[in-house]
Amino acid sequence: MRHSKVYIALLHYPMYNKNMDIVTTSVTNLDIHDIARAARTYDVDGFYIVHPSASQQELIQDILAYWQEGYGGRYNSDRQEALRLLRLAKDFPAVLEGIRQETGEETVITVATDARCYPKTIAYSGLRSYMAETEQVYLLLFGTGWGIGQELMDRCDHILEPISGAGGYNHLSVRSAVAIILDRLLGATWYN
Repeated sequence: MRHSKVYIALLHYPMYNKNMDIVTTSVTNLDIHDIARAARTYDVDGFYIVHPSASQQELIQDILAYWQEGYGGRYNSDRQEALRLLRLAKDFPAVLEGIRQETGEETVITVATDARCYPKTIAYSGLRSYMAETEQVYLLLFGTGWGIGQELMDRCDHILEPISGAGGYNHLSVRSAVAIILDRLLGATWYN
């Protein structure tokens, strides 16, 4: 049984593009739905989508309205339930502030994810143990594009080890990465 609270955030800025320039990425409809469903499946306490653009936030609000108040919610109540976890934020500090207000906890342990190795890398087993055994608040950060910018990575408390597949290819969709990581950290322990 997990004692900690766990939040996730999907960041769209500051992201790298394939040339390693800092950019703002666009919202993807499938990311919203699939990550919300994974978050609900693994009992995540909240799912933030972080985007600085007012027009992209408006797009997300339109999608949410359809699935929460419109026909989509009546048609598919499971999707409606999952999307209740979703919150919007314009930037990383707004996410931290939202979590602090919701939990009443000042300290939020931030854990970035990336396909590259970093000095502050933490293993899945270690983070899973911390989440299970402590009563803390954790925020897992997921990037879009080609990964989270270095400045934000440096601000995080930990960086989760990359997902390793069977071969050398390592460029999963963020939806796939979120599902794998949530399963490794919060899923059943049948594989132990």
